[in-house]
Amino acid sequence: MELHDRLEEVFRQVFDNDALALRDEMKAADIEGWDSVAHINLMFGIEQAFGIRFKGNELAAMHNIGELKEFLAGKLSSEVISLRKAL
Repeated sequence: MELHDRLEEVFRQVFDNDALALRDEMKAADIEGWDSVAHINLMFGIEQAFGIRFKGNELAAMHNIGELKEFLAGKLSSEVISLRKAL
């Protein structure tokens, strides 16, 4: 499953909306129900789904879904590089 599809599945679960379709330009204000509690649930859901950890307000500092996807792609590729060096 590609990054976008995995991320979209997390959003659908957190916001309980199977029809939610993410677009790169989407912001928190574009997603119904994105409040402070949903933000925390989203953060934990993303961390669990992708095996990463956010530091501080990293998620809140992102302006849209596209930035979040770039962040995740960078995190995942740096983890692959670290694993290859360990082997």
